[in-house]
Amino acid sequence: MVVGQERHAGSKFIMKTDKCKICRRVGIKLFLKGERCFTSKCAMIKRPYPPGEKTKKRTSAFSEYSKELREKQKLKNWYNLSEEQFKKYVKEALKKRGTLEDAGTFLIKRLESRFDNIVFRLGLATSHNQARQMISHRSFLVNGKIINMPSCHLKKGDKITFRSSSAKLNLKKHELPSWLGLDLEKLTAEIKEEPMVDLSTLPAEISVIFEYYSR
Repeated sequence: MVVGQERHAGSKFIMKTDKCKICRRVGIKLFLKGERCFTSKCAMIKRPYPPGEKTKKRTSAFSEYSKELREKQKLKNWYNLSEEQFKKYVKEALKKRGTLEDAGTFLIKRLESRFDNIVFRLGLATSHNQARQMISHRSFLVNGKIINMPSCHLKKGDKITFRSSSAKLNLKKHELPSWLGLDLEKLTAEIKEEPMVDLSTLPAEISVIFEYYSR
C-alpha cells in the first residue's frame, strides 16, 4: 500500500466522501482533497454544515470535552496524521517545553519540518496525501540520497532535488513560506531556516489540544 493511502476497503467514492465529511464535521476547510478544495465543488461551499440529514444548523453550545476534541481533530487532519502519530507529537511537545506557548511552538515546528509537509508547502503537491505518495514513490533526493519516508524531519541547510520534472507538473501557485527556497530551473529546493511559526494563523487552538491530551 502506498504510504498515506486511506485504509478503507471499497470504492474511491467512499474515500472522497470521508475526507469531505471531516471538513464538514469540524467546520473548517482542511484542504484534504487537493485541487477540488480550491473550486466551487468543495463540500464546504456546497454543504457548509455537519454531515447528517437533520443537522443543517450548527449548535452553538459545546461541552469543554467536545471543543477540545474538535480542535484536536482540526489540527490532526490539517497535517493528515493518524491519531497515533499526532498523539506522539503532542506528548513529545509537552515533555520538551515548560509552558503552553513554548510547547505549541515546538509542536508546530516539528509538524512543519516533516518531509511530506515541506513538499506540500513548496507547492509540489496539492495535498499532504499526494505529497506522501510522491515521497514513497522516490520522487526526491535529500542531500543526494533517496528518502522515501514522509515522516522524516528535515532541518536547516537540507537540499531537496527532484528526480524528474514530473514534480514540476504538480506545482500549485501559492505564496512560498519564507523559510523555504525553490528553484524550478534547477529542480531543487532548500530549507533556509527553521519553520516560522505563527500560532494565530493555525486552524485550531493549541492550548485546547494540550488540555485534551492532559486528561
